Order: sequence, then structure tokens, then C-alpha cells
Amino acid sequence: MAKADFNDLANGENHSNDPIVPKSGQQKAYDNVNKHMSKGRILKNLVVVSIAFLLQFTAFQSLSNLQSSINEEVGTVGLSVIYGALVLSCLILPPAVIHLLGCKWTLPLSMLSYILYMFANIYPQWWTIIPAAAILGLGAAPLWSAKCAYLTETATWYAKLTKETEQAIVTRFFGIFFFFFQTSQIWGNLISSLVLQKSKVDQNATIKDTSQCGASLCPYIKLNTTNFEPIEDDQRYLLCGIFIGCAFLGMAIVSIFLDTIVLERKRNAPTGLSLQLFQRTVRHWRHGTQLLLIPLTMYSGLEQAFIAADFTKSYITCTLGVQWVGYIMICYGVCDAIFSFLTGFIVKVVGRVPIFMFAAICQFALKVVLLMWKPDPNEVWPFFLIAVGWGLCDAVWQTQINALYGCLYPRKQEEAFANYRLWESLGFIIAFAYSAEICTYIKLYVLIGVLALGLIGYGIVEIKLKVKQKQSADIETEETTEDTKKY
Repeated sequence: MAKADFNDLANGENHSNDPIVPKSGQQKAYDNVNKHMSKGRILKNLVVVSIAFLLQFTAFQSLSNLQSSINEEVGTVGLSVIYGALVLSCLILPPAVIHLLGCKWTLPLSMLSYILYMFANIYPQWWTIIPAAAILGLGAAPLWSAKCAYLTETATWYAKLTKETEQAIVTRFFGIFFFFFQTSQIWGNLISSLVLQKSKVDQNATIKDTSQCGASLCPYIKLNTTNFEPIEDDQRYLLCGIFIGCAFLGMAIVSIFLDTIVLERKRNAPTGLSLQLFQRTVRHWRHGTQLLLIPLTMYSGLEQAFIAADFTKSYITCTLGVQWVGYIMICYGVCDAIFSFLTGFIVKVVGRVPIFMFAAICQFALKVVLLMWKPDPNEVWPFFLIAVGWGLCDAVWQTQINALYGCLYPRKQEEAFANYRLWESLGFIIAFAYSAEICTYIKLYVLIGVLALGLIGYGIVEIKLKVKQKQSADIETEETTEDTKKY
């Protein structure tokens, strides 16, 4: 199976002429939309999806960043439940839901699960947060799979219209999407900082032992500080109300302005939730490329969980207070967004491998700094600098791993992106599960080890891909030579 995938990509095979699954008598109309969608409409749909996700995750990502600081144990447990449910959802739901509703209507329906979780944060108890987190996890897999499939499909059409390579356009589309998506860190964190800045903080409170903040912070350490005190109820109501409004607006935008498309697939594809769909998703694990990419995909979840839960709590909240979380994470979001946009153009010039190596070296260096650095409440600039560097690296992981999956599996988009979310979510689950159990320095060592393993797997994938491309080129050369001799 792995050999077939590499041959498809190496030979540049295009499967756009595969038959499309009939859907409720509307096939002719959908075919017409797919066939005649202009470059302008394709770009309009890209912007619509990007803005909808921007609004949705302006709310969700900011709440996620605050869970370890404002909701204590139930917050991080809820995050772990989200990604646990997401793993189960990835195994069975995305192909069935996307086939039943289509890419377009899968998006707003899945967004409702996020809104329910935001309502639960108004009154954060075990019986509200945990069920809402489970529902969100179930809805997240179809949401992200539908988004990835929609962008990859329309990017393929755009490549045909512009006569550019599919890899370049897919990478560019994901770069543009993540440019919008990562700015959600800016707006969400700005909102949270402005709301929380109104809190009545005891100006006389001090941390007597700052050496315990940072990599040295452990669950059993009790600090003499007011930085971990809960926020006031009126601040919580205002914060959640603003975020719920953003999420509803995003859902409305995608419902009204996004065009319907039909994914190109085989006629005998399953049409409902069944064991066959489950097997189809699980069978994807047997692909050699998929196995090699698992560590790097898991690392994507681990590093995002660290910056959202551990960096915010062990470094920012512990040293400076929760009111600084938003401001510092804004820098992370700005750099993540800008570099997400630029990576599509940079990859076109230097290639995929150099950009991966840049992110790896940069993040290895950041982890060494975090292990050695002793945060000081009188020196704020290092917090911002670390957030900037982490944002640059995360931009590469988010855009390029997504694009890599899209290029490797052009005929298995739903299963491939479901697996991407599955293994990334497993990284989130592990990180949030041990977040309140082990010291911060141990988490950093785990990140270093998984990243090293992930880079080895990714390197093998690139080597095998180059070999297949060379073999394909040699075969074409031999065939051309034989044809010339005949004449």
C-alpha cells in the first residue's frame, strides 16, 4: 500500500476523473459546480472557511490557554477528554458524516459542539465540562477532516486552472488558511487579557521563591502566591459571552457563504456509519508512510499542548499572573499566523525539507533554553521572545504536516486527515493527562525525544519519495528512448 501511495505522488497521477458518488438526485448540479468553479470562487471559498475557523477558534483556543489557570484540575481533565473523544471520532465518524452531510454542512454542525463547550465554561463543574468536552471531541474530527478535504479538493482544481503543481497550491492554500487560523490567538488572547485585566489583584502579593517557577515547577510544590487564585464570576460571564458570540458568527458565515462541493471518490464507497468505514480508517495505519509519520504527527499535538497548558501555567501564570497569559500568547499567535502565510511561498523556493529542518533546530534550541532558564517577574521580555520562537516553529508543523498528508494521499483524503487528527489528538491526550502529574522539565525531555523520533521517520519518508521519483523518471526516459529507436 505504501508503494502505491509513493508511485501515485512520484508519477504525478491525477485522479480527478474518478467517478463521483451520486447524492440524492443532485449529482448533475454538483458536477456542474465542481467542473465550472472559477479561480475567484475557489479563493472566495478559501477565505470563507478561513474566516469561519478564525472566529470559532478565537473563542476555543483562548479558553484552552486559560483552562489550567482558571478552571484548575477540571480544566485540564476536560481538555484530555476532548482529545480522547476526538481519537474515537477519528476512527469512525469523519467519512460517514462527510458522506451524509457533505463537506459544507459538516462544518457548521460540528461547530455547534464547540459552542456547547463554551456554554459549559460559564459554570465549570465536573458534570458540565466533562460531557461538553466529550461532545466537542466527537464533533472535532468531522470538522477538521471536512476542512482538510475541502481545501485539498479545491486546491487541486485551482492547480489545474493555473497550471501550477498540486503540491505548491495545496501548500499555499494551507498556508493561507493557517494565517487566518493562527490570528485567532491574537484576538482571543487580547479579549481575555482585557477582560481579566479588570480583576482586583493584590498588588502586594509576591512570589517568595521564583526558582520554583518554570522547568522546576512540579505538581507537589505549593507556592506562596496569589497568582493561581480563581477569576471573578462577572469576568467569566463576560468572557464566555463574547466567545459564544464569535462562535455563532463563524457558524453563520460558513452556512451562508460557503459553496457546496462533492468530493471525488469511487462509486462503491460506503454510504453510512458501518464497520467497513471503521476498517477503512484503521487500515490506513498499515501504510508505510502513515506509520513513519505517526511520531511527528503526535509531536504536533504534544508541542501545542505544552505551549497552551504548561508554558502558560509553569512560566507565565506562576511568575507574572494570569493577566499576562493573553498578552504573551498574542505574540505567539502573531508569529504563528505570519509564518503560516509565508511558508507556502518559502517552500516553493527552498523546498519542504529545509523548512522542516529550520523548525526542528529552532524548537530544539527553545527547549534547551526553557530547561536552563529561571523566569524572573522583573524581566518580562524573555517570555515574549520564547512565544515568538515557538510560534514560528508551530507554523511549520501545522501547515507542512497538513500539506504533506494531502500530497501523499490524494485518493484517501478523508481517511488520511482523520488519521492526522487521530495521532495529533493522541499527543494532546498524553500531554494533558500528565500535565498535572509530572514536573515541567520531564515534559520538555519528552518533547525532545518525540521530536527526534519524528524527524527520523519524516526523513525516511522523504528519502523513499525521492527514490520513487527517480525510478519513475528513469522509466519514462527508457520508454522515450525506445520510442525514438522505433522511428
